[in-house]
Amino acid sequence: MKISHIEHLGIAVKSIEEALPYYENVLGLKCYNIETVEDQKVKTAFLKVGDTKIELLEPTSPESTIAKFIENKGAGVHHVAFAIEDGVANALAEVEAAGVRLIDKAPRKGAEGLNIAFLHPKSTLGVLTELCEKPE
Repeated sequence: MKISHIEHLGIAVKSIEEALPYYENVLGLKCYNIETVEDQKVKTAFLKVGDTKIELLEPTSPESTIAKFIENKGAGVHHVAFAIEDGVANALAEVEAAGVRLIDKAPRKGAEGLNIAFLHPKSTLGVLTELCEKPE
């Protein structure tokens, strides 16, 4: 698996509207994209810091994984996402062969049109890990 960089840090928030003033007015970052990912029951907002993005994640349903995360752990860092140069499917096979528990057995569509897959935090030292690639 060839990781090129940290693609983004996912941060769970109760409300993007309430969170954006901190990121934009205090930290001086600029939100460049807001979108809803229906199948994940989440609304996302993206901000750039150099080559890395911050993804704010707001639940759109009480059943979403983000709503459950906030309920159990509170708002805050949810996951780290790595950009994979040689394919998420290949990376999944490689990490599974190394004994890592997968949340996603195959890549699926995520925000910004990326192909994504998650690794279970019980196999990744407590850090929910996302693998990402731009579709070809």
